[in-house]
Amino acid sequence: MIKKIITGKRLLVLDTNVLMHDPTALFRFDEHDIFLPMVVLEELDAGKKGLSEVSRNVRQVSRFLDDLMMEIGDSEAIANGIPLPSTELNEDHPKASGRLFFQTTQMVQDLPKELPGHQADNAILGIVSSLQKSHPDVTVTLVSKDINLRIKASVLGLHSEDYYNDKVLDDVDLLYRGSVELEADFWNDLNRLESWTEDGRTFYSIEGDVVKDWHPNQLIYSPGEDNTIEAVVREITDASAKIELTHDYRKENHAVWGITAHNREQNFALNLLMDPNVDFVSLLGQAGTGKTLLTLAAALTQTIEHKRYAEIIMTRVTVPVGEDIGFLPGTEEEKMTPWMGALMDNLEVLNKTDISAGEWGKQATNDLLQSRIKIRSLNFMRGRTFLNRFIIIDEAQNLTSKQMKTLITRSGPGTKVVCLGNIAQIDTPYLSETTSGLTYVVDRFKNWPHSGHITLLRGERSRLADFASEHL
Repeated sequence: MIKKIITGKRLLVLDTNVLMHDPTALFRFDEHDIFLPMVVLEELDAGKKGLSEVSRNVRQVSRFLDDLMMEIGDSEAIANGIPLPSTELNEDHPKASGRLFFQTTQMVQDLPKELPGHQADNAILGIVSSLQKSHPDVTVTLVSKDINLRIKASVLGLHSEDYYNDKVLDDVDLLYRGSVELEADFWNDLNRLESWTEDGRTFYSIEGDVVKDWHPNQLIYSPGEDNTIEAVVREITDASAKIELTHDYRKENHAVWGITAHNREQNFALNLLMDPNVDFVSLLGQAGTGKTLLTLAAALTQTIEHKRYAEIIMTRVTVPVGEDIGFLPGTEEEKMTPWMGALMDNLEVLNKTDISAGEWGKQATNDLLQSRIKIRSLNFMRGRTFLNRFIIIDEAQNLTSKQMKTLITRSGPGTKVVCLGNIAQIDTPYLSETTSGLTYVVDRFKNWPHSGHITLLRGERSRLADFASEHL
């Protein structure tokens, strides 16, 4: 039983899924104390076997707990709480200074006998209730990623919260969009304006208070569709900025592998994808906005025509929308092929062979394209390094921040990484729009001068798809 708790702090009872989701959660609650029920340790022990991300997280939690226990000499010290190390996990997070308590005695669980549900969940609820009654001066809070468990806690009058530490933003509406519309009187409010041409490109050097809110490689445009100016921010220094007019990929003579941009956001996406100085690009947008098509067109142009990259590598999370179809036969690439329907559909659009070449010519072109595109599974990415590759991560909204870091850090010199996704379509358990790995990288990369982001707004698939997206 707990013998020493500092009054005024909170006592946080952690559910198993919090530690399975983030092994470092033990050190992310600042000055507050943490309590681990024995049933949580039993569930961790049951989930340690396997090669999944969850199993690896469980084993990491066990190693953390083992390191903490090595410095404790007797059961009396354990009952008084194990001091959590004052380790600063990152510069944005304060140091932990609380204590870790374990359940060392049997607790009276005063819960309704007819309470249905999972026995482990009910045991945790009973422990929270017992702790609150035995320590009325301390706020006891159940921290869980399980929504239903938090609902049951609220019904029983117990305080519960979600695990917020992996939350990138308070509201998804605050997510960086990659573009900004200029005010109508923007040019009149500037303190200084200079323009020049360099290697056929037009640059402006401007000075004013508005540029303080801009980010590198951000799209800026004047209001209206006709005679509008579109530019990309190249440099930001205090109250001054250097901008460059974007390349217009709407024109047929500027088509990328036969593909032209249909709107402002698509045009800017192609500017980012074709820019050799931009190493990381993230494209957000609903279905039909052209994320995959634009990316593949830019990748094929720079790989086959410009010889800038050796090959294209495409990967995605294998999360089924319906029932799982089970194991698939064949090699790694053959197993991944059913998940790459978007790749095959877009290759059909991009494979526009001259009619005079016939079926043989079309097949030969298709074989050439597929020979330069490698399909890889996320499961075998750890430890690899990709040199001079164009890496496309599709359905990136289903990745956690840790998985996203693992993938992006695989890139070597001369490699470009493009993340595609729609944060409104998340299929991974315990991930939300504000905790997705895609949201994480968009927010963290927005100030890096070699990255770019744009949110595609307008669907260009068909009038049927546009109507369905808006009304269904």
